[in-house]
Amino acid sequence: MRRSSSTIPFGYKLNSEDKSLLDPVPEQLEALEKIVPMIKDHTLSLREGSLYIEHATGRSLSHEGLKKIAAKYE
Repeated sequence: MRRSSSTIPFGYKLNSEDKSLLDPVPEQLEALEKIVPMIKDHTLSLREGSLYIEHATGRSLSHEGLKKIAAKYE
């Protein structure tokens, strides 16, 4: 994935060889794939989802950030 801003999106990290590219972080993307459907069907709140993601991956994600990510998922 090509980097398009200074912010690195959740689920990605900078490529160690080419700083204009982003590499996926499978653990983080899997956590999102597990949590986003639960948020969309209101099984979990955004705050609960962000806490789970931080616990599962070690990387924090605000509830507002999770809301933006969930809005992009189909």
